[in-house]
Amino acid sequence: MAKKKRYKWRLKHRRTSQIQRHVHEFLGSTQLAEEGEDRHNHRFAGVTGQAIPRGNSHVHVIRTNTDFFNHLHRVRIITGPAIPVGNGKHVHFVKGTTTFNDGHVHRFKFATLIQKPLI
Repeated sequence: MAKKKRYKWRLKHRRTSQIQRHVHEFLGSTQLAEEGEDRHNHRFAGVTGQAIPRGNSHVHVIRTNTDFFNHLHRVRIITGPAIPVGNGKHVHFVKGTTTFNDGHVHRFKFATLIQKPLI
């Protein structure tokens, strides 16, 4: 049996302090795919991974699955850098494509929710 190619979504491990960094909630819908009666989209939601320093900002890894509509897709992506929204808060923009399944992919675009919304 042939081995499946596995994609590794690990960033280089950097030694950082033991202090936990922040995460963001996210939710989104994919764009429509296919035509006719098969035309559909998917929804997804979750929590990002911890902040990963990058340049003068940081990014987050997102790993989740879409909802199920006779099939599902995986969402695996790294966010863009922080976008300040005031009051010391920020969001991240995310744009990409799901995995290929059932003969198609879906595009998506969304922004994460702010970090620590109640603080």
